[in-house]
Amino acid sequence: MTVAVQTGTWQLDPTASTVSLRHKTFWGLVTVQGTFTAVTGAGEVRPDGSATGTITLEAASLDTKNAKRDTHLRSADFFDADRHPEITLSVGGTDRLDGDSVRVTGELTVRGVSRPLSFPARLAGASAEALTLEAEFDVDRAEFGMGWNQLGMMRGLTTVTAALRFARTAD
Repeated sequence: MTVAVQTGTWQLDPTASTVSLRHKTFWGLVTVQGTFTAVTGAGEVRPDGSATGTITLEAASLDTKNAKRDTHLRSADFFDADRHPEITLSVGGTDRLDGDSVRVTGELTVRGVSRPLSFPARLAGASAEALTLEAEFDVDRAEFGMGWNQLGMMRGLTTVTAALRFARTAD
């Protein structure tokens, strides 16, 4: 079944949206999880069904429920939040796949470093007033200058999970 999405401008509802990450540490024995508490964004759905937009995360808003670790994640070893306060995903386009699936293509910028990114997402719900997009994808933190890896504890990719709810704005 294909989900119909209304054309027009859409604003992210930060109270109904979540962006979180998880990464295995301590040689894969422990998984660190965190949620960005400050997320904003907007997009436009074009008449041909494609979409563009931007999602912005405040790097310093990452909350892993451990104050000491959160301070370290904000430091120059990781997000360098003082010098690079925002993480952005600029979506250049989307392609409808089967049913409620889309392929999102854009550019992810972390620590001032931009890399192309493409990942599948799912329209979890859509009406004339709101739509929810869910996605999960992996990021290689080393590609963004986050190479800190004391004693080889942090190997592999970081998984990002997002559930983004958008409300249609008056055109």
